[in-house]
Amino acid sequence: MSVEQTAVVQEITIADPSAQLFSLEGTPLLSLGRTDAVVARSDDMTARVKVYAEGGENATHTHLNEDHLFFVLQGQATFFLGRDGEEVKVVEAMGGILLPKGAYYRFQSSGEENLVLFRVGSFVGDSDRVGANGAPLPAKTKENNHVVGVPIEGKYFGAH
Repeated sequence: MSVEQTAVVQEITIADPSAQLFSLEGTPLLSLGRTDAVVARSDDMTARVKVYAEGGENATHTHLNEDHLFFVLQGQATFFLGRDGEEVKVVEAMGGILLPKGAYYRFQSSGEENLVLFRVGSFVGDSDRVGANGAPLPAKTKENNHVVGVPIEGKYFGAH
């Protein structure tokens, strides 16, 4: 830029994003089925608490646009990895597993108590779920062995 030229500076206003506080205390424990509650969300990330009385995400699937992790807060989860589910990983309470986009898996509760998971996913575009056969596999469907959660009255994760 020569001395004779002048630069025009345009002021850009950027919104300051808001922080989100959340707690997992008070998450209902179950006598049957499973629950899935979003506790925080941004444009490209979600945080959820998931509870399983038994079973799990029983149909092998992947998320093509989402890296995600599961952290076991209570109970035990057995993960079956790969399209054929041959690799088995057991995750105990206070342990976790990271699943990069495109990694096939399924899991089930394998402990004696409710499985309580903290799940965080980071995605680009829409978070999608695809079964081992390549077809879409929605979470709350018969094909994914979904069973509606039945809370146990007065029983909560993290309650003292």
